[in-house]
Amino acid sequence: MTMGLYLVRRLAISFALIGSVFFGMLMLFETVEMVRRFGGGDTPMSEIVWLALLRVPATFYQILPLLMILASMAMFLGLARSSELVVIRSAGRSAMRMLREPFIATLLFGAVLVAFFNPVVAGASRAYQSRLAAMHAPDQLAQISLEGSALWMRQGDEIGQTVIRAQGVEPDGLGFHDVTFLIFERDSGLPLVRIEAAGARLLPGRWLLTDAKRWDLMADNPERDARTFLSLELQSDLTGERIRESFAATGTMSVWDLPEFIRALDRAGLSSRPHQAQFQAELALPMLMAAMLMVGAVLCFRHTRAGGAGSRILTTVLAGFALFFLRNFAQVLGENGQIPLALAIWTPPIASMLLALGVLLHLEDG
Repeated sequence: MTMGLYLVRRLAISFALIGSVFFGMLMLFETVEMVRRFGGGDTPMSEIVWLALLRVPATFYQILPLLMILASMAMFLGLARSSELVVIRSAGRSAMRMLREPFIATLLFGAVLVAFFNPVVAGASRAYQSRLAAMHAPDQLAQISLEGSALWMRQGDEIGQTVIRAQGVEPDGLGFHDVTFLIFERDSGLPLVRIEAAGARLLPGRWLLTDAKRWDLMADNPERDARTFLSLELQSDLTGERIRESFAATGTMSVWDLPEFIRALDRAGLSSRPHQAQFQAELALPMLMAAMLMVGAVLCFRHTRAGGAGSRILTTVLAGFALFFLRNFAQVLGENGQIPLALAIWTPPIASMLLALGVLLHLEDG
């Protein structure tokens, strides 16, 4: 147990050092990018740094598996260079026994990241997008959300904000049923007009309403002056692509909120497959990081005096990147429905872990 804890501590130190370096590099790159985008205007430097700080966690969270393979390589190469690996092996510790405690610690660390760091990343991403949208077009925000079985949307124009509630949606995402429009004045925020329609169709640049009733809320008697229309058109800056992109922004949602949001999408008749893939990918992250640990360790058990350290490092790094991109590629195929989600999400880490285990058993000499 003492030896296992020592290896876990060495792995944690390596991961912390490598993670700190990459986080600093990402922060530097994002700050330079934000300066390039907003430095010429009236945006203060403190706001630019804050935007970069909100942007970095999402990118850092995505590269955590790559950091794990680098930390694994650094640890075992350090043990081999200091001859500690030779002493451990001569004491009767096999490669499998050496990896037992780091493997379990990596699984637990991945679970902690998913449970606690993922909500932080999601919150930072939402804050970043909100600040960015407010800086670009503070008066013309468009937002889409789900509550229960209803779909909520918001659009902005020169008059003010329009809040839209739809009870049902057609499979193409452009037709809606039992729709309510509430138009608010931009400066005062007072409601101006209410429109209820049996159906609404989103066309390029406008809404086409059917069986609609319009109330002027500023009139003395809105019900008396209400008007009915067989069809009615309203201007809109919403598009079907923007609505789909809003629902596809899975990185802005915590893993704890994804199950309820997926059920809400299903109740509203919208496709929840990208969010299901994201949820499965979050659950598989501990397994992926454990696979990266094994891939990073499998070729680094030999002593550095045996030669070929450079080629082994290069092979390990290439294998790690191949696994990372294979996992992302399989996830895209799963989101598009080309292959089953469980196969797309869980096969790359499990297959990589079994492959690393096979190579480790083949190279094991006792």
